[in-house]
Amino acid sequence: MKYYNLKDKEEVVDFKTATIKGQGKEKGLFFPEYIPLFEKDFIENLDLYTDEEIAYRCMKDFVGNEIPSEVLKEIVSETINFEIPLKKINENIYSLELFHGPTLAFKDVGARFMSRCLSYFLKSENKKVTVLVATSGDTGGAVANGFYKTENINVVILYPKNRVSEVQEKQLTALGENISALEVDGSFDDCQNLVKQAFSDAEINSKLFLTSANSINVARWLPQQIYYLLALKQWKKTENGKPVIAVPSGNFGNLCAGILAYFRGLPVEHFIAACNENDVIPNYLRTQKLQIKETVATLSNAMDVGNPSNFVRILTLFGNKFQDVTDIISGYSVDDEKTLASIKNVYEKYSHLLDPHAAVAYAAMEKHFEDNPKKGFILGTAHPVKFPQAVEKAIQTSVDLPDSLELLMKKEKKSIEINPDFAELKRFLLTEI
Repeated sequence: MKYYNLKDKEEVVDFKTATIKGQGKEKGLFFPEYIPLFEKDFIENLDLYTDEEIAYRCMKDFVGNEIPSEVLKEIVSETINFEIPLKKINENIYSLELFHGPTLAFKDVGARFMSRCLSYFLKSENKKVTVLVATSGDTGGAVANGFYKTENINVVILYPKNRVSEVQEKQLTALGENISALEVDGSFDDCQNLVKQAFSDAEINSKLFLTSANSINVARWLPQQIYYLLALKQWKKTENGKPVIAVPSGNFGNLCAGILAYFRGLPVEHFIAACNENDVIPNYLRTQKLQIKETVATLSNAMDVGNPSNFVRILTLFGNKFQDVTDIISGYSVDDEKTLASIKNVYEKYSHLLDPHAAVAYAAMEKHFEDNPKKGFILGTAHPVKFPQAVEKAIQTSVDLPDSLELLMKKEKKSIEINPDFAELKRFLLTEI
């Protein structure tokens, strides 16, 4: 499989190069040259395959022969070596729980796959790589955990000051070793812009070998398809029709992976882009105008994104045909008040606890079902304990931390504060890494 740069189609690379480089010239995202379809027999008989076999078949075409089959099987096995259950909330809505991995967030899947691919490729390269990543919450923790103490890899994580939860911050800042956390006095979009500037800076790139672990990296984005397949495998055990899927959406890598799986043959009735008050995409789906906005801080902070990087990939999948996009995707914006109400209602009615991001998806799905009564599932992207203030405010009960988090919360925070000024980031990268 080859990948081309969406901003410069003349730049064509293999999977290894796309993984190591992260992005192409002019900050362009890499995109597969063709969409490999699932065999019909495979999709119709998912129950006959183990989860590891499903994951391997999902990823094989994108990796090609660049990683030997036995190594790739090992990588996907380690990628999904935790439970990903589809749980019923009520008669019409299920939740795919993606938060049973080491950092209690869906991003463990992409981060684990990418870290292992990168580690494999670097064995033959004999070079040190700096993974530079911006996070609005969960990406940083998953990347830090996935790359912790990995030989020849340094990780630099930029996160917005006072805009991630206490648990998320500890997952970014408590590890040390090869993980550096930069606390940026600004928004996630500021963090993302700093990262993009670093990738375009000639001096930095002459001295450091940079790659990104955000979902702009194909090795982070593509494996997210796996859990859509695992969800369908479970869905078919109790339901007959095609599911509607509501995806909590910020930078849109997660939804983009689901839509890619749909284009490959995954049977899905409809997708819901569930956003908080950062409503750039719901507005676009209504008006056909893509207007970038300043980020608004919300309870569902991992989705506080005013300029979602991955949406260009979604438009590419649809051939930039607006009508086709709106046939398959509906967008909804949910405010904090409705988010808290959803957490409270679902907990009281169904004894099911949602985190703020899943609550946004649940509220969006309920709204969608008012005019389109169907069945479907939301993606539970993070464990509720990662957001104790919001969850406890909604249900008026304290949430117990798992033992692993109890230990983490006692560790010392290690971060370096910087302004959203590229000169400060550049100085750090050139003198400290």
